[in-house]
Amino acid sequence: MASRVERVLFVDDEETVREALEQWLTLAGYAVSTFEAPEAALAEIDAGFPGILVTDLRMPRMGGLTVLERALERDPDLPVLLVTGHGDVPQAVEAMRRGAYDFIEKPFAPERMTDAIGRACEKRHLTLRLRRLHASKDAHAIETRLIGTSRAMETLRREVLDLAATPVNVVINGETGSGKELVAQCLHAFSTRRDGRFVPVNCGAIPDTMMESELFGYEAGAFTGALKRRIGKLEYAHRGTLFLDEIEAMPLSGQVKLLRVLQERRVERLGANDSVAADLRTLCASKVDLREEAEAGRFRPDLYYRLDVASLRIPPLRERREDIPLLFEHFAAKAAEEHGRAMRPLSARHVQDLVEQAWPGNVRELRNAAERYAFGLDRLGAAPEPGEAGMQPPLAVRVEAYERGLIQQALQQAQGNIAEAMRLLDLPRRTLNEKMQRYGLSRGDFVG
Repeated sequence: MASRVERVLFVDDEETVREALEQWLTLAGYAVSTFEAPEAALAEIDAGFPGILVTDLRMPRMGGLTVLERALERDPDLPVLLVTGHGDVPQAVEAMRRGAYDFIEKPFAPERMTDAIGRACEKRHLTLRLRRLHASKDAHAIETRLIGTSRAMETLRREVLDLAATPVNVVINGETGSGKELVAQCLHAFSTRRDGRFVPVNCGAIPDTMMESELFGYEAGAFTGALKRRIGKLEYAHRGTLFLDEIEAMPLSGQVKLLRVLQERRVERLGANDSVAADLRTLCASKVDLREEAEAGRFRPDLYYRLDVASLRIPPLRERREDIPLLFEHFAAKAAEEHGRAMRPLSARHVQDLVEQAWPGNVRELRNAAERYAFGLDRLGAAPEPGEAGMQPPLAVRVEAYERGLIQQALQQAQGNIAEAMRLLDLPRRTLNEKMQRYGLSRGDFVG
């Protein structure tokens, strides 16, 4: 019988072989997808793919070793089985060295194939289970930091957790106020360096003449006014994470020295003869495209390639308008609680006004507006002026915002009583539960 992981992708250029194997494995209880083109099979694979890959070694379009390499790029833990001819055993051994799970020689008995696939599927099941156990705690924790129920935020949270588990340097791109430092803090908090320091440096706020002393530190007497030794940010971030905000503002002279530190993992203070260890992970944030800056000669290309091993893009609020009411309520409730004020409920009209605004300052601007609302300093901003580009969200987003406001009003009126909210909204329980989950509404937030 098939293991709990049932998906099997089988790649072979011979139709008769594909048909025969599909029949065998289907009878054994597996869900089999066969492919003549390897590219189509590879497109099915990602880090959460619940199955395995079986591929022929010799194929005209793409050899099995190349298929193996590209599959493991998508998920290094994916079990890949290779089907080989009698004379291909040396290549199969090489495939095992490169990460293949097993190989099977032709001709093979169906029982031999199903046994190997069963073991591979069981391994995949255990791998995914361990990943879920490991990720469940972090996934829950990150939802309280990177708030939002939109697909864009779900994707961002997943990417942050994936990158946090690696040692690579990351460039974070996003508009002003979109939360670049918060994302950097999450990358640090969920990494193996979480016990080390998170050291933020705003390159745009440091004068060019002070950049080197700020980053590298200095010895007493290194220059006029250097009365005692000072540890620089690079050294201070040893065994932790260095976050360089507005990295594009760093002068070229500082970029040269930063590159050397990243290459040698050692830093030399100004005025010193010896270097000290600087084992750090670098996270950078930029409002501009660093690749374009490098191509234009305004940023060193060698440093760019060192920093941009991976990249993250933070979506602006206008691309995730369905998150605006949830974020606004979060910031307003937090401000009200911190200052001992009662939180004023939001009406459906208020929610609509929020969703229809442009928010060029993104989350920072939204938070400021929420705090003013919590303090009763002003009303919510007016709707945008007609004709302003990019102001009107899609109709579906406006409808969702309005629906969320109505459900929230009903829950407030019912003081968290689901049965009463069902009656007020004329909705069945299952539908109400699904919509509450979709909009991030919890019954406990409305219990009197």
